[in-house]
Amino acid sequence: MHKPIGEKIRDLRLQNKLTLKELGQHTGLSVGYLSQLERGLTDIATDLLSSVAQALGVDRSYFFREPRRNPRRIMRSYEKEVFQVDASRSIHYHLSHQIDDKNLLPRFIELLPINSDEEILPYPHEGEEFIYVLEGVLTLFIDNERQELFPGDSAHYASTTPHNWANYTTKMVRILVVSHPNPFCSRKNLA
Repeated sequence: MHKPIGEKIRDLRLQNKLTLKELGQHTGLSVGYLSQLERGLTDIATDLLSSVAQALGVDRSYFFREPRRNPRRIMRSYEKEVFQVDASRSIHYHLSHQIDDKNLLPRFIELLPINSDEEILPYPHEGEEFIYVLEGVLTLFIDNERQELFPGDSAHYASTTPHNWANYTTKMVRILVVSHPNPFCSRKNLA
């Protein structure tokens, strides 16, 4: 299993002999946020990860595992692997063998139930997203609104619109998410 992004950030920060405060000054991020990120208590958007990578002297791709070189175009259900677990809130699976040369990033995400008192902060980032609810009731926060999406419902929006999602039920929520641009894509010119 590969190290989580937060641990890699902490390791690089210490190698560069930077304090959290100094890294915050280079990136414009707060010490509290960086501390939570390093401990795996929060997630980071790809545009913010780019500024952290730049401050630490690495490319953003440093934080992700090496993609497999597999020319197959079909992925069987039993082949999907856990790619990321976000702060005990969700489990992400990539739905493609080879993601480093594709413009779209298809993912299957399982959202675990959380306490309805837990604050979910919408955030913007570049690109666009499509969500399709496969199972459960998804709470989608988008553009200062809260929407409940049920199986068969979908949402398609510009990622620059502040958004986030949560599972406030007692059952698992399973969604299909397709994002553009793909942050793992190694091609310079995305279509």
